[in-house]
Formats: sequence, structure tokens, C-alpha cells
Amino acid sequence: MRILFLGDVVGRSGRAAIVQHLARLRSEWRLDFVVVNAENASGGMGLTGAHAKLLLEAGADCLTLGDHAFDHRDMLAFVEQEPRVLRPLNFAKAAPGKGARFFAAPGGRRVFVAQVLGQVFMKRPFDDPFSAIDAALKPAALGGAAQAVLVDVHAEATSEKMAMGHWCDGRASLVVGTHTHVPTADTQILERGAAYQSDAGMCGDYDSVIGMEKLEPITRFVTGMAKGRMTPATGTATLSGVFVETEDATGRARRAVPIRLGGRLTEASPD
Repeated sequence: MRILFLGDVVGRSGRAAIVQHLARLRSEWRLDFVVVNAENASGGMGLTGAHAKLLLEAGADCLTLGDHAFDHRDMLAFVEQEPRVLRPLNFAKAAPGKGARFFAAPGGRRVFVAQVLGQVFMKRPFDDPFSAIDAALKPAALGGAAQAVLVDVHAEATSEKMAMGHWCDGRASLVVGTHTHVPTADTQILERGAAYQSDAGMCGDYDSVIGMEKLEPITRFVTGMAKGRMTPATGTATLSGVFVETEDATGRARRAVPIRLGGRLTEASPD
């Protein structure tokens, strides 16, 4: 199976890049399944129902969220109505929606997608992500119930993400980090067949501070005080993520390639 995971979509620029490129990439790269992390797609924090529909219509099969999952109140109801949008498994016990589910893929195949939030350096104490993902993966055996399993680890600490990668190795086709908006250079296939990358990066304008216009975050670092609101940068976005090719019989990854397309970063593609 040919799978594309794209990192955090940031603001209007990131949304425009998805709309501009994703349908073409699905055709040219012969993609079977696409997951997009969209938790910063609306105003740089959170996701609205309207923008979720836009990204799904552009070619995403599944949207994952993160710690800003419900910054826009309409997502509380939308996530219950739209099964293709996943919030983190361990966000809160009473949170609406689901954190993991099976999806149909071409040829009668099934893809299982799950998302967890990290605990280290996060602003609030989320539930244990390791026990949450452990329980979620039990009905999604690779090569059996699922031909591919994808895990989005939305976390700050690279050590926590790497630990999650090894924890899921042998049970997942891809374990990929999101949240920091900076793509890492550690794309690899782990010992038991899981593709891994500590952070997919963002789909946004890299002439910025992690997707935000530069002046306000720089001011906050220099003075220790906020002067205004953080606003997403509006220059040309780079699509960032990881492409994975898996074996249907086992669900193991046989190829993993970091993706950088357009904008300011060096371009790379699966071919």
C-alpha cells in the first residue's frame, strides 16, 4: 500500500497548499491512503468544520487533530458527525469523537489510524499515551484485521516520540510525530518493520516561527511579554510529511521517504 502522511496544516497558507497539490499527488504518486494532521488549519490553532470539509474534499482520507482539537467549538459536534476526523485517544475521557478507527482502502483493504498526545512538556497532563495506544491497537493486528496501521504521536519531546515508535514497532506500519512543526531527519524503518519519523513537519509557510508571523513570537522571546496575537504566516507553504510503502501481507513498511514539496525547503518525492 502507498500511504502519505502530511504534518500539521497551519492556517490559510497550509490549507491552500493541500487544495493545490493533494489531488495531483494522489494521482501521480498512486496513493492508496492519505492522512493529514489538521489541528492548526484554522487561524493557526484548531480546526473548524468548514475547513475540515475543505481538506477532506481536497483528497485527505483522514484528518487527525491534537492538543488544540476543540479550540473551535463547532468541532465538538462536527467530530461526532464526521468519522474521518480523529481526536487524540487520551485527550479526555469525556471528549467527543474517537481517537482511532478502521478506514476502507482500495482493493478491500483496511487501514487503522490512531492518534495519541504526549505528556512531556505539554501544557496539561493528558492520560498515559502508552496504555491508550496499547489498548487501541489490540483489534488491529497487522496483516490480519488491518493491512496498514498508522499512529500519529502529537508531542513535544523527541524522546517520548521515539519511545512510542519502538513501543509500536511490530504493531504499526508508520509511527510519526506531529506538533513541533519542524521536520526531522531521522526517517527510518525500525527493527520489526514500522516506519518512523520523529516529526513530519508542517504544511505551512516556513518563512516564519513554526508557521506564525515572526514579529510576535520574537517579541515574546526578547521581552518576555505578549504584544499581540499570534497569526499564521501567509507566504507560500511547503508540504511536509512522509511517504510509506507497505506490504499488504504483513503490514510492514518496506520504504519510507520524507516529503518536502514547494515553498522554502529542499524538495523530495517518493520517486
